[in-house]
Amino acid sequence: MKPIRTERLILRNWEDRDRELFHRINSDERVMEFFPFRRNRTQADAKMDELHTAIERDGYGFAAAEIAATGECIGFVGITGTGHLPFLPAGTIETGWRLAPEFWGKGYVSEAAEAWLAYGFETLGLDEIVSFAVEDNRRSTAVMERIGMTADPLADFDHPGIPDSHPALMRHVFYRLSRINWEARKRAAR
Repeated sequence: MKPIRTERLILRNWEDRDRELFHRINSDERVMEFFPFRRNRTQADAKMDELHTAIERDGYGFAAAEIAATGECIGFVGITGTGHLPFLPAGTIETGWRLAPEFWGKGYVSEAAEAWLAYGFETLGLDEIVSFAVEDNRRSTAVMERIGMTADPLADFDHPGIPDSHPALMRHVFYRLSRINWEARKRAAR
């Protein structure tokens, strides 16, 4: 993938130097509050390799987010397919993110997600991008709303990948953004 630059960030493929941060965000209790698992180092390395390969293959994915001024990787933001959710139509693309806690509240996710929306709509020609999160994950749904996504309560769902041992994490809220609405929002911001 060709790196995407925003005002403060570089969105790029994963590099070996990112392994420690990737493991940290996938094992941190605060970051993973709404996930039923934590990854050990071996699992995190394997997942990072999987994301790297997918980005090389597709040209997009859950990509590393780096602060341009310092070169420090802070987590990931990107877009990817939703093949793991068989009830969604084939070709559905979601946006998602995960940052180390010390970078929360600085607008990095919204900034990067906006760049990925532009990539998805302008470069890939997508008609819609979706996102979803555990019902109680207000931090993530607030980002979805900030980037112009709209809740679709009729599409809320119980995530099939969440084990019965974690009932509070099952219910997910669903958000969507059409290219038409994204373009209208972009025009209104000028």
